Amino acid sequence: MSGAGRPPVHDRYVRQTRFAPIGPDGQQRLGGSVAAVVGVGALGCVIASHLARSGVGELRLIDRDVVELSNLQRQLLYDEEDAAASLPKAEAAAAKLRRANGSISIRAYATDLHAGNADELLGGAQLILDGTDNFQTRYLLNDYAVRAGIPWIYGGAVGGGGMTMSVLPGSGPCYRCLFPEPPASGLADTCETAGVVSPLVDVIGSLQAMEAIKWLAGRAEDMRGSLLQLDLWRNSWMPLGVAEARRADCPCCGRREFPYLEPEQEAAAALCGRSTVQVRPAIARPLDLRALADRLSSAGEVRLTPYSLRYERDEQVSVVFFPDSRALIQGMEDPIKAKAVYADILG
Repeated sequence: MSGAGRPPVHDRYVRQTRFAPIGPDGQQRLGGSVAAVVGVGALGCVIASHLARSGVGELRLIDRDVVELSNLQRQLLYDEEDAAASLPKAEAAAAKLRRANGSISIRAYATDLHAGNADELLGGAQLILDGTDNFQTRYLLNDYAVRAGIPWIYGGAVGGGGMTMSVLPGSGPCYRCLFPEPPASGLADTCETAGVVSPLVDVIGSLQAMEAIKWLAGRAEDMRGSLLQLDLWRNSWMPLGVAEARRADCPCCGRREFPYLEPEQEAAAALCGRSTVQVRPAIARPLDLRALADRLSSAGEVRLTPYSLRYERDEQVSVVFFPDSRALIQGMEDPIKAKAVYADILG
């Protein structure tokens, strides 16, 4: 991309470099850094926007979902045109951020992060940021970060409250030290059951981005050494010291067992915030969306884009297919039934 018409880089970041803890040296470090944002929904939009505008050299945006109207209440990088076109979030976010800062590299990956592609998508990143909405992916991030010896920054927001923690392998507890196993299905609040308010997302995401900037600018000593819980609705902030929570018998950072990086079978998982199930085959194979659109056109309404194919199966259920054979089954919550719909269409 040509640099014609752009302001000099030193003018772009002048307010940031005047902040003494960053300064010119920290800004140079930021410009040479690589960060991966996994999940570009509510939290991921805030995180990615701050990192792109702060001058992180390479930003990877990884998300499996498409933009929908219900996202616009809190996912600040998207608009009604993105939702009408069912654009993949990674692509839509990347397009917006490239217009905000054309001097950095922004890579969009409209795919699901899983054990089979974690090395490909995360390899070489100096830092991983959690913008996800499910526990399975968080435990995978923890396994990957501990195995690779790189930090990741956890964040969660639901209802009016949330929490965040920086996981620094080798110098503190990992996520599984504090939360050894995912909660039993149905017991944890989600944005589907408890909702979420937009300002909370801004706060949690900004805290995550600030921790990332500290690390990437070479100021690890200034990072927060606690799990921060907050309830923005009730104006409650509660940092919890976790330095002593590191467990020698932790299956991840203690015994170095990484089950979430082991090969998986076909997966179906309900997505946060609506009646949608993602179905992903155990082995991703290229899917010819145009040929599939031709095949389905006599059975229902189809809409083909460069990134996806939407098939309106009936008034209640629609299916969005992606080139890697992944699909979002919209209009149902039962993973078993969603797999059946997937099999009905693709065999």
